[in-house]
Amino acid sequence: MKAVFVPIHPQGWPFIAAFALVAAMLWYVALPLGLFGCVLNLWCVYFFRNPDRITPVRPGLVVSPADGVVQMIVLAPAPAQLDMGDAQLARVSIFMSVFDVHVNRVPADGVIDKLFYHAGRFVNASLDKASEQNERQSVSLRLADGRRIAFVQIAGLIARRILCRLQVGQSVRAGERFGMIRFGSRVDVYLPAGVAPLVAVGQRMIAGETVIADLQSSEAQRHGDCR
Repeated sequence: MKAVFVPIHPQGWPFIAAFALVAAMLWYVALPLGLFGCVLNLWCVYFFRNPDRITPVRPGLVVSPADGVVQMIVLAPAPAQLDMGDAQLARVSIFMSVFDVHVNRVPADGVIDKLFYHAGRFVNASLDKASEQNERQSVSLRLADGRRIAFVQIAGLIARRILCRLQVGQSVRAGERFGMIRFGSRVDVYLPAGVAPLVAVGQRMIAGETVIADLQSSEAQRHGDCR
């Protein structure tokens, strides 16, 4: 039944109720407006869907924190506020459109050791400068071997609300839900030094399921072709 009736994120019910009220009001004004309101209400339900995911649990795997498309893979230092140094790390940027599931998930097992929220701008999340200019929530995750992974929720042109339920000192598991971003946005993942991403630009990610890196592998960065 869950394949048909996907769970809804609790944060979505107030919006769904508001959209339903507007749709009902439009219905009394004119039938075409009412039908348009119903379509918007159905989209709102679709946007806040919160499906379960099957997370691979082998030690060393880093899974995608977001649904969406890998927009860019570059070398960049982790956010300065996380105190991870100036080393150039592989950064995988995953762009979420308004049609993707927006529930975010923890990329690996570990302990949350730093959180930093920055109230910035709302430029297009697909631009590289969004990593430094946009509103964002940065998270540092310490792994069992002492290495750290950073992941950053970035608000976009339409997104105006970042939700993050993590706390410093909290133990987390790969694939756990930890927050979401409304509406259309991006999540960056900074891998430990020397770890290459096993995904390619343009590849579609499934939060909590798609493996984006293997900390136990020495494989070089992968590349992909559209076929």
